[in-house]
Amino acid sequence: MSENPESLLPEHDAVPIEAPAATTEPEIMPSLEEMLKAAELKASEHHDAWLRAKAESENIRRRAQEDIAKAGKFAVERFAGELLAVKDSLEAALANENQSAEALKSGVELTLKQLVAAFEKSSLNELSPLGEKFDPHKHQAIGQLEAEGEPNTVLNVLQKGYVLHERVIRPALVMVSKAKA
Repeated sequence: MSENPESLLPEHDAVPIEAPAATTEPEIMPSLEEMLKAAELKASEHHDAWLRAKAESENIRRRAQEDIAKAGKFAVERFAGELLAVKDSLEAALANENQSAEALKSGVELTLKQLVAAFEKSSLNELSPLGEKFDPHKHQAIGQLEAEGEPNTVLNVLQKGYVLHERVIRPALVMVSKAKA
């Protein structure tokens, strides 16, 4: 009972197997010159893109430097605008020759209020450390006085200090306590 396995298949399922036809067209491979031209073209494109990117980065750097220079140059513009009102008030007070001492004092007080408002808008705040512990980062001690209480406490403020955005721009001139001998 050994039958040929091909004889078990029905005839209509039989598919003739053909050998691949020999192609008469050979595969065209690009020549070395064409490959070189393509590589040079691609290199040229990359070089152009690199030059453009380099120029753009230089332009961005130059614009950033200009912006920084302008920011430094005009950083106090808002503060200067606030001070103009103070200057105008002082000039008006000086222009009026026939005024009483009381009127002059009142005008100076209003001008001081304008100046304090300008300082506040620009985050320029006073340091008035009376009674506080001496801090060499915020205070400059002019002298020491013997006093009751804790040593190194500010007893007297000779000149107020000022802080701009938490940076001391002028330390307060103070007298500091020292322990009694």
